[in-house]
Amino acid sequence: MSQMKRLPLEELGFNFISKRYIPKGADEYFIRNKQHDELLGKRKYRALKALEITILEAQGNTADDWANVKVVQGFNPYLVKNCNFYGVVHIGKLASCFVSFRNLKVPVGLYNSTICSSAIGDDVVIKDVGFLAHHVVGNGVILLSINELSISSEAKFGNGILKEEEEEKTRIWLEIRNENGGRKVLPFVGMLPGDAYLWSKYRDDRELLDRFVELTEQKFDKLRGHYGMIGHQCVIKYCKTIKDVHIGNHAYIKGANKLKNLTINSSDTERTQIGEGCELVNGIIGYGCRIFYGVKAVRFVMAPHSNLKYGARLINSYLGSNATISCCEVLNSLIFSSHEQHHNNSFLCAALVMGQSNLAAGATIGSNHNSRSADGELVAKRGFWPGLSVSLKHNSKFGSFSLIAKGDYPYEINLPFPFTLLIHDFSADRLVVMPGYWFMYNMYALSRNVWKFPHRDQRSEKIHLIEYDYLAPDTVQEMFEALQYMEKYTGRALAKELGEDLGGDAAEIARGKDLLLNDPERVKALKIYMEGIENSSRKVELIKLEKAYPVFKRMISYYGIREILNSFERGDIHSFDQLQESMRQAKDSIWLNFGGQLATQKELQQLKTDIKTGALNSWDAVHERYKVLGQGYAQKKLQHALFSLLKIKNSAAQELTVPLLQSWLEEYKATLDWMLDQVKSSRIKDYQNPFRKMTFDNDREMDEVVGKYSEDGFIEVVEGQTQENHAVVDRFLNIL
Repeated sequence: MSQMKRLPLEELGFNFISKRYIPKGADEYFIRNKQHDELLGKRKYRALKALEITILEAQGNTADDWANVKVVQGFNPYLVKNCNFYGVVHIGKLASCFVSFRNLKVPVGLYNSTICSSAIGDDVVIKDVGFLAHHVVGNGVILLSINELSISSEAKFGNGILKEEEEEKTRIWLEIRNENGGRKVLPFVGMLPGDAYLWSKYRDDRELLDRFVELTEQKFDKLRGHYGMIGHQCVIKYCKTIKDVHIGNHAYIKGANKLKNLTINSSDTERTQIGEGCELVNGIIGYGCRIFYGVKAVRFVMAPHSNLKYGARLINSYLGSNATISCCEVLNSLIFSSHEQHHNNSFLCAALVMGQSNLAAGATIGSNHNSRSADGELVAKRGFWPGLSVSLKHNSKFGSFSLIAKGDYPYEINLPFPFTLLIHDFSADRLVVMPGYWFMYNMYALSRNVWKFPHRDQRSEKIHLIEYDYLAPDTVQEMFEALQYMEKYTGRALAKELGEDLGGDAAEIARGKDLLLNDPERVKALKIYMEGIENSSRKVELIKLEKAYPVFKRMISYYGIREILNSFERGDIHSFDQLQESMRQAKDSIWLNFGGQLATQKELQQLKTDIKTGALNSWDAVHERYKVLGQGYAQKKLQHALFSLLKIKNSAAQELTVPLLQSWLEEYKATLDWMLDQVKSSRIKDYQNPFRKMTFDNDREMDEVVGKYSEDGFIEVVEGQTQENHAVVDRFLNIL
């Protein structure tokens, strides 16, 4: 049976909403009128004058009924040519001038277009638009050479909601983190990565999941008949199909093939741009996003200031703020902020990537299933960095700041160590784990990330307080776990070599700790293997523990003192007695990363409880709680840092004396200098390595291409920070 219908021409532009969906006492324009007033304000329209109609018709314009075309004072009929009007059309002021946008210069007015039941703001350019229907168009908008700009009466603009009498099967879900839909969430305008994390993580809590659906449903009405909105000062040119799309102010869209069921957030200060060849369907696009050159995205959310470029494919995924995906393919993933992925041959699927991450060329995350269904998934804590041509198998889990060396990893991996290099040693058919790699060999990159990520955070509304520092409660608690692993498996290796049975984990830990503290050369000579990292019978060797163990302890101590000094600079700590009292109150907590923001397990449990009980009865209320958690974060972080400092120093608050604290502060200053040296030494290797220099005939050529080492701007930043941190220590010493 044909889907094509033949209807009377006089009905074109009318009956947008079926009569049964119109409230009693209203007409089919009841929603349009509200949208009109929101965007254009209340305006006084009048009927066309007879002379105006004569001028319009003389210039090739037609209307099914000129009585349905209403205008404001200041309308200029001479600026409307070769247009066809259907339904009720409202037109604002048209000035005899042209508008300029970049290199584009076009005269104000309506030309060679079909306009159906729409309201048009002041000084608009509509030229060569094949069909513009059921839209409210803001002031100063340019619509140029567009095939279709239309809306369906049940348009949802990318939100996972249902309109009146729609069947559940038509709802749009976002199937993040797992290909089988077992962690699916409903997308909505304003969705934060923390929302997506909580919703996708706690699948065992049906009451919580139902509440998330309720909060999303109540955020929007179920009424049919919402018009499309094109905000003020938008420029949309040379596009094919735009359907069921809400477009914010100052958006710039050029050459898109297809935009359907979207909300495109944009503003004067955070302008969103969409470029040539893009096809975007069923999505939410945040403020300040950039989408260019053949991008394909279906069922997606892009947080503010994220980017898709150069043929990237984003499907069933959430992309966090200040992230960039170019060329490659990302499916069924939840990605927190500051993610980078730039290569056509990198692939990411069914993953939770918790921010500050980078996928190198050839990285294949999730292409090989290990069961008969698409149910595998990967969890990577922040700082995840798979290197060139890395292939990983689901299920896998990686600690913070994991660097994975080139290789095809054929088995599932559970890597609990942070700041670690993972190596697939093909020749020996084993894995090699080097804890502390970043501290020992690439402090430059680690420190630069801490500096650059906050500078690149362009969000105007920072609801999530994102933790960018590599030393924070989440990573420090991982470091403590790593220390215990080092102790345990060092003790076990020694016992095996000596042919002893130490009688269990506690004895192994004690023996290993003693050896790591007192005889690093003996540790260096041991072959230390760990179980449970890879789902295989292969050996997994831990290397350089004689270096990693003291550097982990050193960095935890640094973290503790740093947070004391930060608190002192904020004015929270004024004296030694106050510090000691804070130390007495310090206690440990389990910390979690939700959306890039850190909170204790207890805080998140309370958050979930308050959502279920209705104490938090909207997504706005949930987001306000995120802000409250952020406001209390510095104090809770200090408490964690104090606990960590006492633990790593094997001390108690009542044992702390001024001389002891002074000695810790001197250690801190030494660590500052050591970290600066590590930054410099890890960078200067790039200038001394003969294989890096071999493409240059001389040092001058190299300096011109890559820049002089002596002029490295970031090293200057670190030097300045080191001097200032020394000064802070001196100021703090003065109050003791």
